Amino acid sequence: MKAKSIKFFSPQENLPKGEVTKSKAKPAGYISATGKIVLPVAALEELGIEADSTRFKIGTDQGKRKINTVYLIPSTENTDTFELVKSGRGYVIPLAIILKQGGVAFDTTKYTFTATPFNYEDGVVGYELALASSEPKPAYTGKPRGRKPKAVEQEG
Repeated sequence: MKAKSIKFFSPQENLPKGEVTKSKAKPAGYISATGKIVLPVAALEELGIEADSTRFKIGTDQGKRKINTVYLIPSTENTDTFELVKSGRGYVIPLAIILKQGGVAFDTTKYTFTATPFNYEDGVVGYELALASSEPKPAYTGKPRGRKPKAVEQEG
């Protein structure tokens, strides 16, 4: 008889591995019905943005028709930059015309975003705002796939 190759376990392998840590939610905000990007104070603090002194260059992916991502790049220049404006419990950046031209229907649909820091150039940390709509996905209208449903006999 041939000997089987068996892998044996040790008691240390059965011990739990460290504590499970929950990942912290990314800072989030939303686009108001008037076309303003709203950043709550908590999100600004978490990202380390000084709202009163920071100005941003704002952009989106080049070559795309619809805006799905907005990029905020901190800038020291005063030309071609946007500033945060205090409004209610947070700060806003008014972008109604740019968002409308980019195909974001903020007046009919509620849009939220999560802010993710990324390295831009020369050590500058930018922020990527990934837009997500609260509207459910449209129903599939293409060709039906799979088996055809059985014909139900009608009583009459």
